[in-house]
Amino acid sequence: MPFGGLPVPSVESAFVVFDAQDSGCLSYGVEEAGRRWLVKKATTVEGRASLDRACAVHATVRHPAIVRPIRTIHGAAGPTLVYHWCDGSVLNHATVHGADRSGLTRFQQLPVPQVEVALDAILDAHLTVSAAGLVAVDLYDGCFLYDFAGSRMRLIDLDEYRPGPFVLAADRLPGSRRYMAPEEFTRGSVIDERTTVHALGRTLHHLLDAPEDRRGPRDGRQSSPTAWRGTSEQRRVVERATRQAPTARYPDVPALVHAWRLATR
Repeated sequence: MPFGGLPVPSVESAFVVFDAQDSGCLSYGVEEAGRRWLVKKATTVEGRASLDRACAVHATVRHPAIVRPIRTIHGAAGPTLVYHWCDGSVLNHATVHGADRSGLTRFQQLPVPQVEVALDAILDAHLTVSAAGLVAVDLYDGCFLYDFAGSRMRLIDLDEYRPGPFVLAADRLPGSRRYMAPEEFTRGSVIDERTTVHALGRTLHHLLDAPEDRRGPRDGRQSSPTAWRGTSEQRRVVERATRQAPTARYPDVPALVHAWRLATR
């Protein structure tokens, strides 16, 4: 077990701290006996609820692309999750520590076949999520950790995923507007797999875009058609997955994945 049964090292001993987030959680990297770990703790009531949900997610979902905690320590302030340290770059600059915020741009400059392999890992992981009866909440590029040296995509921080379908009892769900479906902003709406389909469609669109400095005019949310690096068949899949009306999208994650793989082979 990490830390040899001793208390979890404090943030003061960390070699890196990830605190530029609004999740109510604090994550930091620590090292012991030449091995590195990531520690995640709650700093607010909302953060505690998020980590409780994370425990439930990882109890039901296992996939090689999803980074799961290797140890959970329950305490008065809620659970502390300990993960193996995974090398890579988070594809969202707001969650990246320090000056290197080029992960997304680097990823969008990779050869398209390499990007397609990474996208398929994201989709395949969500087949497992779907089979577990969960829907994606707060899925965005801050959940994508790409190892450029190993050409491997991993998913992190799926803490807001929850059993579905459910009725939204708040004014909105947490998440990035770039990825969120219209129903996630409507109290009383049904959140189900079609909401996950929308988030995955936005993922496919965003990660197969050209870098921002190579794009045409934008409206602030949707990418210019000139930015798209995929095929016309792939774009049709994305267009259906991200339609405004849930009933106009693919009915579930397996249907989206099937359509994408047909368009990509």
